[in-house]
Amino acid sequence: MRTAAAALALLATAGLLVVAETPAQAAKKLTVSKTRNLSRAGETVTVSGRGYNVDKGIYVAFCVDNGPGVLPSPCGGGADMSGGSGSSAWISSNPPSYGEGLAKPYGKGGTFRVSVQVSRKIGDVDCTLRGCAVVTRADHTRTSDRSQDVRVPIRFAPDPAGSTAAPAVTAAAGRTTAPATKQSTPAGPPTGPPTGRLATAAPPAATAAVALESQQIPLTRTSAATPLGHWWAIAGAFTVGLLAATVIGRLRRRRAAVRNAA
Repeated sequence: MRTAAAALALLATAGLLVVAETPAQAAKKLTVSKTRNLSRAGETVTVSGRGYNVDKGIYVAFCVDNGPGVLPSPCGGGADMSGGSGSSAWISSNPPSYGEGLAKPYGKGGTFRVSVQVSRKIGDVDCTLRGCAVVTRADHTRTSDRSQDVRVPIRFAPDPAGSTAAPAVTAAAGRTTAPATKQSTPAGPPTGPPTGRLATAAPPAATAAVALESQQIPLTRTSAATPLGHWWAIAGAFTVGLLAATVIGRLRRRRAAVRNAA
């Protein structure tokens, strides 16, 4: 009896050791070849994992990170079981019958190695503004199972145009406002009028004509005399001229009389 009990205890211990060494109980690890300064035009990264439960299929994809315990979604390429989009990969050692030949089986120890395309946008979501990550998540046969979720955040390179985001400002009641964007403009030659010419170039003829016209001294009428007033002015001038002629004529006659008397 003691020998049988010892044998059973030994078998139980061996069984426990086997369970402890199965991939299902090993710690999952996800590695991405590049996680920072990725091109905004998109890049392909290499993703490898180990320690995954081989009894549960997963998707390896680039998704919006909604936080721990929440399904990462949406994802680039959606639920791409064929892997044709390059944005995700299906890993499963026991897929449904329709998945045979489409899903890639796990390697030894719950390992895998695939390539995944990452891009700045996932649908309408801009991953330079929202947190996005290369993730593993249970496949469509276990959508609600979060045990296979592992996330590796991805950061894209700064905007080459030079826009920089200011730090977020915390408002009252703990709210955080959206960061403001400051646009820097590269230095360049001085720009001129809307014609596109430089400011030092001569202005077009039409522009010069307008400028000259605007610089002309305006002539304004200072007299508000009526036509009758003009006639009185003419008559007065005529009378003054007539008197002047009479005076001059008298002076000439006096001079002539003086010379004759001499």
